[in-house]
Formats: sequence, C-alpha cells, structure tokens
Amino acid sequence: MSYPSTAGPAWHEPAPLDFRSAPLPRYGSGSLSDLLPAAVAGMGVPGFRSGLELAPADRVCVFLIDGLGWELLRAHPAEAPFLHSLLGSSLNGTGAPLTAGFPSTTATSLASVGTGLPPGAHGLPGYTVLDPATGELMNQLRWRPWTDPHHWQPYPTVFRLADDAGVHTCQVSSPDFEHTPLTRIALSGGTFHGRLSGEDRMDLAAAQLGAADRSLVYTYYSEVDGKGHRFGVDSEEWRGQLMYVDLLARRLAEQLPPRSALYITADHGMIDIPFTPEARIDFDEDWELRAGVSRLGGEARARHVYAVPGAAADVLAVWREVLGEQMWVAGRDEAIEAGWFGPPGAGVDDRVHARIGDVVAAARDDVAIVATETEPNESKMVGLHGSMTPVEQLVPLLEVRT
Repeated sequence: MSYPSTAGPAWHEPAPLDFRSAPLPRYGSGSLSDLLPAAVAGMGVPGFRSGLELAPADRVCVFLIDGLGWELLRAHPAEAPFLHSLLGSSLNGTGAPLTAGFPSTTATSLASVGTGLPPGAHGLPGYTVLDPATGELMNQLRWRPWTDPHHWQPYPTVFRLADDAGVHTCQVSSPDFEHTPLTRIALSGGTFHGRLSGEDRMDLAAAQLGAADRSLVYTYYSEVDGKGHRFGVDSEEWRGQLMYVDLLARRLAEQLPPRSALYITADHGMIDIPFTPEARIDFDEDWELRAGVSRLGGEARARHVYAVPGAAADVLAVWREVLGEQMWVAGRDEAIEAGWFGPPGAGVDDRVHARIGDVVAAARDDVAIVATETEPNESKMVGLHGSMTPVEQLVPLLEVRT
C-alpha cells in the first residue's frame, strides 16, 4: 500500500536577474541623443538624420531641467501645473517620454544631448569611470583628475556643427559652467551667455531665440536635482524647486518668438533610497563584494566594477550571486552587446571599451551600493539615480510651438 507524499515542493534557489531583461534606452529612435539631431535636421542643417521625428521649426530652444524625470513630473500635478498640462505634447504629441541613456546620470546625459551620440560613442559612460591611460578613476562631472577634454571626447557637438552651418547658436546657463571641461566637450558651439537667476536665463533665452531667422538655444536649471540629492524627492525643499521651475518654464513659453519650438526635457529622474543596511549596501564594509576588485566606479545605482588582473570572471560570479536578485549584473562585453551603452550589437568606440567596468551592475530594486569611506559625500545623498528603472530613465520631451 502506498501513501501520498507529504513532502513539500522542491526548494530552488532564486535565479539572478537576466541582464538582457533590463529596460533599454531607446537609442536611435527615442533617447536624449536623438533630440538635437532631429531638431537641426528640421532646420536644414546638412549631415543630420534621426530616428526621432520632430516637426520642423526655424527656431528651437531646449530647456533642460536637471533631475526632472517623467514619473516624478506625472506624480506632482499640483506643484507643476504648467509642465503637467504639457504632458500630452511629449514626444511629438504622442504623450510618451524619451529615455535618457545608461547610466542615467548628468555627465552622460549632457554629453548625449550635446553630441547627439550614445555613451558608447561619446565616451562618458558613467559618473566615475576608469581612465585606462592612468589606471585611476576619472570623475566626468567634476573632471578630476584632469585629462585633455578633447582627447576624452573628440567629436564635435551638434551646437558647433549647427553654428558652422549658419544657425544662430548659444547656451544660456550659470556663469559657473562657462569654462568647464564638460561644457567644452558636450555643450559648446556658438556663444555662451552666463546669467545667475533663472528668470534672467528664461528672458535671455527667448531673446536669443528671436535674434535670427534660424536659432538653436540651450538653457539649463540644476537645483531640482540638487534639492533631490540633498533632501530627497519626497521633501518640501524638492517640491519648492519644482514649483519654481514650473514658473520658469511658463515664463519662457510665454515669450517665444514666431516659428519657434520649445522642448523641455531632463537628464534623468531620481529615487529616494532608505538609509537602512538592507537598502544601502556598503561596499567598503562588504568583503565579498570587495574581493578581487581594484576600483569601484560609477555611482550607487549604476556601478562600474574594475577587477584586478585575472579576476574579472570571479568578480562577475560573486556580484551576480550576492546582488543578482536586486540588480542587473553583466560583464563588460555582455552589457555592450545587450545595448546598455548604445544600440544592441553596435559595440562602443575602441577608446571607450576599457572605461566600462569589467562588471556593470544596475539596480532594479530600491537598493544602492554605497561606499561610505571612499565616497562619503555621495553616500549621504537621499535621492539617487543612474539605473534603467522608469523613475530614473524616463524623461519628458514637452513641447510648446508658436
């Protein structure tokens, strides 16, 4: 006589996330790197084409609000009534967002906007990445340690090519940014106009837009991102900045000259990560994650991990075992071929290949890999970004036309 089994189902260890399941940026058709090529193609500037189709305009202004992700904007209609009213205009009237690129971080995104190239081509593939020439980490936002900007990013900007083609081209931003290396290699071309107040920037951007029959104007505001990092996107300080930038956007829109298109976009979104050991995993205190690692680059939500010689495979295996249920973890060539840094299968420029980590880890869940000893300031940030989740990756492309 047999009896039914009382044993439970067989226990299986959870499988790590498949790195190929990460939601990719829409390089070539709907990412930040497609915006300016589409805009200047509509002006008749030769040599440009884009999979992103935008209605032509003689005068184009791009207003980039640092840190204003699509999901955050949709969630705050009361604080941003003007911007929220434009959601239906996004992405050529489809009401859909753009994607940033990977990682969704300022230096990478601004380079994508200004050059019209994905990160694997322009070569700023993270917040900090390895400089193969020195073996040291290079902070691409602060440009430390110094390296020749035009060796690091040799391609001309869209602004410069438009200016060469006879388009009146300028940038209107904080005076602090005029001579930075990031501005030189990502946003230069035409004339830089430094203005301290947001109101002055909006007024001058509108005036410059009307200064010629064909104009390309870029303007920028940073403090939505700044307050998010310091206080979080669930703070009164962040909401106050959102209210202020909403007024700035309206001010600019109301001054547009005829035959203009204003595009309001962002470089990334943001997510608040709790200050708990489970949510903030400290690399400096975790012997497993440190084993075989020579340099930890990137940022808390998007890590470039550089292995000591011969240890790359072991580091990849350990990071997948420890973090694979919460993060997409890929080897360098896996991430490149999957399309993290450019269109799938397109590869990256030779000079960029070794800047990318031997292991690349992007957070899916509400976790961060901090480094409290080696990155004390970054580890204190409340709001973070960098990965491919919708709250970080999706950005608006709001449009106003005259």
